[in-house]
Amino acid sequence: MGNNYDIILIGLVAIFLILRLRSVLGKRTGNERPPATRDPFSPPSPSGGTPRIGDAPVGNDNVVSLPGANAPAPRPSNATTGPGGIRATVLPTASAGVSAIRAADPHFDPLVFADGARAAFAAIVEAFAKGDTQALRPLLDGPTFASFEGAIRARNERHEKAETTLIGFEASDVAAAELQGSIAQVTVRFVSEQVNVVRNAEGQIADGNPNEVQKVIDLWTFRRDTKSSDPNWMLVKTESEG
Repeated sequence: MGNNYDIILIGLVAIFLILRLRSVLGKRTGNERPPATRDPFSPPSPSGGTPRIGDAPVGNDNVVSLPGANAPAPRPSNATTGPGGIRATVLPTASAGVSAIRAADPHFDPLVFADGARAAFAAIVEAFAKGDTQALRPLLDGPTFASFEGAIRARNERHEKAETTLIGFEASDVAAAELQGSIAQVTVRFVSEQVNVVRNAEGQIADGNPNEVQKVIDLWTFRRDTKSSDPNWMLVKTESEG
């Protein structure tokens, strides 16, 4: 019987201690730290602590890792299209003519001219492939425009479509130059890489290869009146070399 009283007494003591602990632990003293708050739209940091610069959001499949120091360097392009990567020189055959043009127009710089000629070349080649005669008209003289327009018309009559991709330039050298009265004429030798394809009405390849890059050498002649206030040069002749 005495053992039963002991068990009951121990149980009462345990209940008393539990109630005392709950009364202490359940009270707020006013010195508690407030619960941490976080923007609900910001991703949690991987470690659960303060996010650091460079931490990737967890569960975000759109994160792109930046290449590190040990990442392989990108392969250089085979095409040279940047300033300094394209050869532009005055060939000996053009030296006397360039000097004559500079005497008539001190602002004429053959290397600056070669840079502008490349831009004209790219614009004309693109416009011709698209059959855009409006873009061609201000860049060509009368006879040259008529020749280009005729070629575009014939292509349209055959229901063919031309596709030209200018990959880049290897060179744009001033190959010839002359001054006749006030009329300056400069020929540029363009060495370019192109992909040329002609498709028929059914979209099948009639000429060219879309997977073949060709080296194309063209001689284009531009003309301008040095006494004119119009600084623009017009294309007056085109021919291929080789």
